[in-house]
Amino acid sequence: MDTDPEIDTDGWFDGALARPSPNCDERPPATTIDLLVIHNISLPPGEFGGEWIDALFRNRLDPDAHPYFATIAGLRVSAHLLIRRDGALVQYVPCERRAWHAGRSRFGEREACNDFSIGIELEGTDTQPFTAAQYHQLGRCARALRRRYPGITPERVVGHADIAPGRKTDPGPAFDWARLRRAL
Repeated sequence: MDTDPEIDTDGWFDGALARPSPNCDERPPATTIDLLVIHNISLPPGEFGGEWIDALFRNRLDPDAHPYFATIAGLRVSAHLLIRRDGALVQYVPCERRAWHAGRSRFGEREACNDFSIGIELEGTDTQPFTAAQYHQLGRCARALRRRYPGITPERVVGHADIAPGRKTDPGPAFDWARLRRAL
């Protein structure tokens, strides 16, 4: 079994392709990072591969490249990490900074989950199974994050739908939560 990645003092994963996003900022002072949020994304919807996710997270999405892109090109969003279908790891925001992945959200009594969470996007959809390579990489990343941020307990690893019910559905019914829990 390969070793889990290391995270440097700024929150960058070793071995990840660094693609810095401007869509981030400082966390509130004295914030404890203690939530991991799992998402899914595909651009265009239902299609995998290409550089469209990268373009979205880096504010470079061409609204004329696909009809759907015209509806989202003005969004300013990001995630800390993206795990591609082949398991490749891309990092957009260092973990110590606030990525703009959760939007209006609540976990327990706390609102604004971006303040205290890490967001991981899986390239996929709500309804298509994720790959073995993605689950393997997600397990590696989640274990590394839990070592770095011990407040991220298994109960504090959630889906976007859990913190934004009625507004979001990801990672969706195709996501195998039991498989992730075993990897933790």
